[in-house]
Amino acid sequence: MVSMHTSPIDQPGTGDAGGMNVYVVELATELARRGTEVEVFTRARSSDAPPVVELAPGVLVRHVASGPFEGLAKEDLPAQMCAFAAGVLRTEARHEAGWYDVVHSHYWLSGQVGDLAADRWGVPLVHSSHTLARVKNAHLARGDVPEPRARVIGEDQVVAAADRLVANTAEEARELVSLCGADPERVDVVPPGVDLERFSPGPGPDGGRAAARRALGLPADAVVLLFAGRVQPLKAPDVLLRAAAELLRRGGPDLRHRLVVPVVGGLSGAGPAARGEYDLVALAHRLGLAGVPGVPDVVRFEPPAPREELPQWFRAADLVAVPSHNESFGLVALEAQACGTPVVAARVGGLATAVDDGTSGALVDGHDPARWAEVLSSLVDDPARRAALAPGARRHAERFGWAASAEGVLRSYDAARASRAARAGRSA
Repeated sequence: MVSMHTSPIDQPGTGDAGGMNVYVVELATELARRGTEVEVFTRARSSDAPPVVELAPGVLVRHVASGPFEGLAKEDLPAQMCAFAAGVLRTEARHEAGWYDVVHSHYWLSGQVGDLAADRWGVPLVHSSHTLARVKNAHLARGDVPEPRARVIGEDQVVAAADRLVANTAEEARELVSLCGADPERVDVVPPGVDLERFSPGPGPDGGRAAARRALGLPADAVVLLFAGRVQPLKAPDVLLRAAAELLRRGGPDLRHRLVVPVVGGLSGAGPAARGEYDLVALAHRLGLAGVPGVPDVVRFEPPAPREELPQWFRAADLVAVPSHNESFGLVALEAQACGTPVVAARVGGLATAVDDGTSGALVDGHDPARWAEVLSSLVDDPARRAALAPGARRHAERFGWAASAEGVLRSYDAARASRAARAGRSA
């Protein structure tokens, strides 16, 4: 596997680490359980990073030195692809011929390197885009920076070169075909999964909510609306804050003392976030959600939660909000539902698959805070409805185990190897 711009070892929810990191870790681990050894190549971002780390039995992470260790933004990485590719090729050269059977690249930068490696080694390339520039640019948040033309061209090149393309949803498959010119016969839909043991309801009839709130220092009787993820315009936590302010305007003083909106995650991305213009703390003060004398802050800013702690946040919440402007899937939504917590999400991209509207949560059209406040209020004010959604959330998440994801990806690998072998036979 090639994951150039972000390491599976990085903490999700900060920097460029997010759902893709979780995807690579979980998929690689599940593949190894099934007898497929995996080596993940990623760019070394610290001089202290060991060359090789065993992530799990059968899964190695290789840190490739390419460019400065620190201070290099994702937008600067195309200039380092040659150095990174050289490091990948040197590693293979130390083995006997045929060491690797398949190259699976993640994100377009990795796809460019993966194409070179696969061609050099005579093995198939399987590619997962995770996000597409054309889709992202069509759903930009206000003030966000469009993806550059170089990425659009690079994605088209990888799509044309790959033996198989793995899409998270049927919608992403359609986008690969209609926007990037992919051959529909080479696109496989394999939804991501969720660790159903780690992300699960806690003990007791309340699904572990009371215990989770005690552990996190949240009031037992609070109304908790949670955001978990990278703090950037694309993920749109500002929509939740604005909707919370509208909820307070409608709900009166009692709600003002009970509402808690944890924002669990770190700053990420270029554009407004990098320039300091996407300042949720300042927004919370402007909206009266923080810094009001005599009343507790509504918004509680928390650092990215380690994987072992994240289920506690989901169990503690009444609702988890995922107001992203675009998501290729939305693993946070799936993880929250696996804990038995309903999700309110934007009806965009893969979130329409990750959330079963009316059964495991609610989908919201658009990003108007007033509309979000209306949907949130309808659930906040109706505990019975929330209680009915909780088991539906868990049942929906159970459809997406990593075992099924790994089996689907293995089928893609087999198809890629068969097509490569067939082409080699014809050329012979």
